[in-house]
Amino acid sequence: MLKQTAHDLVMAAKAQIRECSLQQAQQQLATDQLLVLDVREPDEYAAGHLAGAVNIPRGLLEFRLSGDPALADVGRKVVVYCKSGGRSAMAAKVMQDMGYQDVQSMAGGFDAWAAAGLPLEQPRKLGFD
Repeated sequence: MLKQTAHDLVMAAKAQIRECSLQQAQQQLATDQLLVLDVREPDEYAAGHLAGAVNIPRGLLEFRLSGDPALADVGRKVVVYCKSGGRSAMAAKVMQDMGYQDVQSMAGGFDAWAAAGLPLEQPRKLGFD
C-alpha cells in the first residue's frame, strides 16, 4: 500500500464533499438556520473569525458532534472552514460519514475570506483608559 500524504487525503475528501464559494458562504450566513463551524485551533479563532462561527478544532470534531446535543441536528445546513480549506474538507467528509446531510466546506478558507475583505469578528483590544 502506498503512503498517502496530507495533500492526498485532502484531495480525496474534496472529491467526496461539496464546496461553496466565498460569495455562497456569505449569502448563506444571512440565514438563521446555518451552522458555521470553524475547525481551526482556538488561537487561530481568537485572532479573527466569521461572525457567529462556532469553534471546534478539527481534532475534537467527532467527539463534540457526538457529545453535544446542540450539534445533533444532522439535517441542519453547515458551512465548515479552516485556514485554507484542507482541514475543513476533511471535517466535511467526516461529518457526512457521521450522517450530516447538508455540509459544505468553504473553498479557500479563512485566508481567502480575509483577503477578499469580507467581514470578520475580532476580539476587542483591551484598553488601559
